[in-house]
Amino acid sequence: MQVMNPGGSGTRTAAKTESNKSTNAMSMKNNEIVKISGLVKRFPIGGGHFTALNGIDLSFRTGEFAGLVGPSGSGKTTMLNIIGSLDGPSEGTAVVLGQSVGELSHKKAARLRKESLGFIFQTYNLLPVYTVFENVEFPLLLLDMTAAERKQAVLDALEWVGLTDKIKSRPAQLSGGECQRVAIARAMVKKPQLVLADEPTANLDAANSHNILQTMEILNKELKTTFIFATHDDKVIKYLRRKISLEDGKVVKDEQK
Repeated sequence: MQVMNPGGSGTRTAAKTESNKSTNAMSMKNNEIVKISGLVKRFPIGGGHFTALNGIDLSFRTGEFAGLVGPSGSGKTTMLNIIGSLDGPSEGTAVVLGQSVGELSHKKAARLRKESLGFIFQTYNLLPVYTVFENVEFPLLLLDMTAAERKQAVLDALEWVGLTDKIKSRPAQLSGGECQRVAIARAMVKKPQLVLADEPTANLDAANSHNILQTMEILNKELKTTFIFATHDDKVIKYLRRKISLEDGKVVKDEQK
């Protein structure tokens, strides 16, 4: 419950909200699609808490091909989840495409993910009973598109990843590399502004990893989609144009290549 003070806290709250909106608009104007300020994330554990992220300040611009790099437990997946509006900050702010994640309702966070974000996971997360076409089409069913528009978008996405000949196949009939390419097509089919990739090569051999990374690199350059990876895989790190190293929930190095 919020307690109102005689000193006009309601006015200060309104002013703070307007200030946040102004800051969010300025970030978008400056081509920053993600701006993180003073970010802290804590998780309850036992009688206390575990601090996964501790005072993070970062920003990402349109068209970046960047990675959060560090060992297990460094906080990279936690940060990716917050950027993806799957979780919220304990303190600080994470502004994604002009929207402050910590202030979003569940419905508005879902809309942000549905319309503007793409996700690629290490386990593919394909629906086994559906064909390649149906798996890639699935995100479009949530958007206001005709069947003809969805079909063309799916065909375009499958052409980007070189899988037009697998359109009627099911995941069990595909190799690991092919499954991950389907996952990339699914993430890219709505042409999102931002794609978040969590250890996308973890289950792939070297040859398939390089094919996948080259595909994502081409899509990044041709569609100007921003990619942010969470990884500790040297194969991925070699492709990054920006490497952000995390240790114990803090940024210890931020390098441009």
